[in-house]
Amino acid sequence: MNRRILAAVASLGIAACNGPDSGVRWLGPVTQVAAPAGAGSRYPHLASAADGRVVMSWLEPVNEGAFALRYSGWRDDSWNPAKTAASGRDWFVNWADFPSVVPFAENALAAHWLEQRPGSVYSYDVRVSISGDDGRTWTAPTSPHDDGTPSEHGFVSLYESGGTLQAVWLDGRHTSAEHDHGADSGGAMTLRTAAIGLDGRRIGPDVEVDPRVCDCCQTDVALTDEGAAVVYRDRSEREVRDIAVVRRTPDGWSAPVRVHEDGWIIDACPVNGPAIAARGRTVAVAWFTAPDRPRVRLAFSTDSGRGFSAPIEVADGKVAGRVDVVLLADGRAVVSWIEERAGAAEIRAQPFTTDGAAAAPATIARTNVARSSGFPQMVLAGDALLFAWTQAGQAPRVLTAFAALP
Repeated sequence: MNRRILAAVASLGIAACNGPDSGVRWLGPVTQVAAPAGAGSRYPHLASAADGRVVMSWLEPVNEGAFALRYSGWRDDSWNPAKTAASGRDWFVNWADFPSVVPFAENALAAHWLEQRPGSVYSYDVRVSISGDDGRTWTAPTSPHDDGTPSEHGFVSLYESGGTLQAVWLDGRHTSAEHDHGADSGGAMTLRTAAIGLDGRRIGPDVEVDPRVCDCCQTDVALTDEGAAVVYRDRSEREVRDIAVVRRTPDGWSAPVRVHEDGWIIDACPVNGPAIAARGRTVAVAWFTAPDRPRVRLAFSTDSGRGFSAPIEVADGKVAGRVDVVLLADGRAVVSWIEERAGAAEIRAQPFTTDGAAAAPATIARTNVARSSGFPQMVLAGDALLFAWTQAGQAPRVLTAFAALP
């Protein structure tokens, strides 16, 4: 293990091991790694490329009222020195709708953030910048949408398709800019997508994928052998807000497929999006729902997302959701989530097969359920799992941890 990994793990709120009596044997010791994020850093995002590159990005205050989107690559069990992709004073900074830096193509990086429009809290645009030389230079920022409406555009997922960057986002051009994410907020939020070239310019028009979706739950995307599969929280006319998947096919985007008919009727957005992972034609989707009580669920697909198995109950009761999922080479899906325990909260992770739980859950770190703690992140890094989260408080900071998969 690299010497940058801290030895004084337990004092920093990390589960230094899975516990002598826990029965957890599927994950090695969870050890904190010195993160390159500075004081006040928050809302990390982890992303990996097909060639194995892993990049973490986060927001960091640079002076009064301004933020920088910073990032670092993971190499030899430690983080490279941090770099800055973009910075600005007019950004929309939100605990659930956070920016990203994503590796794609050879030596290419894509960065996205949200830029506030004057006059309304709920009026901001997606901005995207591309680097084709591993971060040395960046294109002038552009938007994947050109509707020009003073409305919300966010909850972006970026991915590569044939060497071209693809963006998926929630688009509020049909809504009222002053809405409160409830049922009576004017027109519906939509799911849209666009392609962006290495020069940072949009290729062709943006395309509507779903005309009515939940207003402020994260989107996520995974690449199957048959193309991209995008997961998001849908929204019916009856305010059923269940999880749906659309697939990119040679003929365009498929119709939405429900991952499961939870039947969760809620007249406001729960701000708790799903996560997706894929290998070949196998897809795993994890999500939070609460039709009767709070639950975290997992479902598998063996046909690239055309249909899904009955859900596996990951956890229920005092769960806050904020899930992530990775799919291992042996077919196990590891789900992470936040769960309230003993007056605080923990980031937990557990492996599952199509038959159910494959081992007991492991505690990754202690946290809380405040919005300022954000959404913990998890990614596969070689033969290990890499975690990132925000240590909330008056002086927030991004923390990371590393655990080998035996």
